[in-house]
Amino acid sequence: MASYTERQAGSRLADYLSERAQVLSIALFFAICILFFSATTTTFLTTGNLLNVVRQAAPILIVAVAMTLVITTAGIDLSVGSLVALINALAAILMAAGLPWPVVVVLMLVAGGLIGGVQGWFISYQGIPAFIVTLAGLSILRGFALLLTEGYSIPIRDAAGFFWLGRGEVLGFPVPALLAILVAILGFIVMLHTQYGRQVVAVGSNMEAARRVGMPAKRVLASVYVVSGVASAIAGMLIAARLGSGSSNAAQGFELQVIAAVVLGGTSLMGGRASMTGTVLGTMTIAVIGNGLILMHISPFFTQIVTGTIILVAIWMNTRLFDRNWRFARRKPS
Repeated sequence: MASYTERQAGSRLADYLSERAQVLSIALFFAICILFFSATTTTFLTTGNLLNVVRQAAPILIVAVAMTLVITTAGIDLSVGSLVALINALAAILMAAGLPWPVVVVLMLVAGGLIGGVQGWFISYQGIPAFIVTLAGLSILRGFALLLTEGYSIPIRDAAGFFWLGRGEVLGFPVPALLAILVAILGFIVMLHTQYGRQVVAVGSNMEAARRVGMPAKRVLASVYVVSGVASAIAGMLIAARLGSGSSNAAQGFELQVIAAVVLGGTSLMGGRASMTGTVLGTMTIAVIGNGLILMHISPFFTQIVTGTIILVAIWMNTRLFDRNWRFARRKPS
């Protein structure tokens, strides 16, 4: 017969596995994807291809870290792809007009934060659902990008420092990937070790309860959209720097990839639970699938089908399996 200590240790292990079930499942799925594409293609595991994967995944990861905060508050930001396109185009236009690229970088970060702040104000202080506000933002921001560029691509010239942000390497590692890693580490620190991270979780769990205990709930809710705006601005500039041009057609379907990465990683759509580790794994899984399908000479449009399927399955697992287990674990007496 098992001793009390053994039963207690087994219970703790079961609770640990239950709490991290979705992160463990996405880690397993990520490993399976790598093994599958390694076996079916000869170039997947080459150094050049792997560096290309992390370079292309960088903008998605940067915005996904911010989207993790947004979804943790039980919100969503559908406008990130359009904001990336607007910043992408606007940065190219300003540099083509002769503005120094460091000034443009600062202006774009401020613009991204302001646009996110406006959306956050409508959501937090005016009580309009995040889905409606950011759906409107998706249309408005893409429209502004089209208006500014008239549908044309704007080339960027004589900006070597700016191009380095998107194409450069440090000790053989892509600069965009290094920036994405720094953002992910910052996201870990914020969520796990800061008062702000605890407030984000509290607002997502129960905004009214958070407000009643003295938290600035509305301000916290609005702030996550500011963070999302700044992250989208960074992503937009990285894409412009890599391609050497700005276009209103950039980042088509970007918001779907970001949301898929976050939800696939285990952040609860109901709010109150986040997983930065899962977000990183989800982002890399999406990037690996897209890259692997191209190497297998499958139509790139098929990637959209795969992404949509992943979103549907991840949401089903999130709401039907993992959220149910999590709520049961919270009700279970200690």
